Amino acid sequence: MKTKILLAEDDPDFGLILKQYLELEDFEVSWFQNPEDIVRLLPTDFPFHMGILDIMMPSIDGFSLAKMILKEKKNFPLLFLTAKNQKIDRLMGLKIGADDYIAKPCDPEELVLRIKNIIKRTRPSYSPQIKIGEYSLDTEKLLLSHHSGNIRLTIREQELLLYLLHHNGTMIKRDDILDTLWETNDYFTGRSLDVFISRLRKYFINDPAIKIQSLRGIGFEVDFPVT
Repeated sequence: MKTKILLAEDDPDFGLILKQYLELEDFEVSWFQNPEDIVRLLPTDFPFHMGILDIMMPSIDGFSLAKMILKEKKNFPLLFLTAKNQKIDRLMGLKIGADDYIAKPCDPEELVLRIKNIIKRTRPSYSPQIKIGEYSLDTEKLLLSHHSGNIRLTIREQELLLYLLHHNGTMIKRDDILDTLWETNDYFTGRSLDVFISRLRKYFINDPAIKIQSLRGIGFEVDFPVT
């Protein structure tokens, strides 16, 4: 599955060069010169795996944009672009949730290496197509297919499904799921998790071999016949 990168860079020349180089490296890049366009996307499913944000942008600076993104999309990996001689508050960036910094104009090979390291740390490796019993999951299209029909998953539904698949055949603690995917653990997120689990059970109802069993007071145990 291609890594989908959100690029916020107001410099038209540097942004175009960066987009073209990353696409040659087989990344899928959505380039925005106006960060306000990104803010308008936040209420949607936001189909990106990480973001590259220029710190100095005229309408919304990179730090402010990062705060807006992370408020809606917790755990979203971010790499900041800084000017060569720019003094930045790295501590502020780390508090916001920066995964890395790189000075521009940057060495393209170094940038690609930093991106790959971020992805390796934050995202498990899955093939684009996963066979789950009688179902097929297209992770690029967020599409769960069965001969009875297709279901378009939300990003959070797919994240939860992939997390369960990653821990297939083991006991999974509720707290671990909430801490990893929701980054918080309270009554309301716990109820939200229950809703998502119920949805997944409903989606897989046509294959009795697929089991998502609740363990009272502990979490879940799943059995996915994956091939």
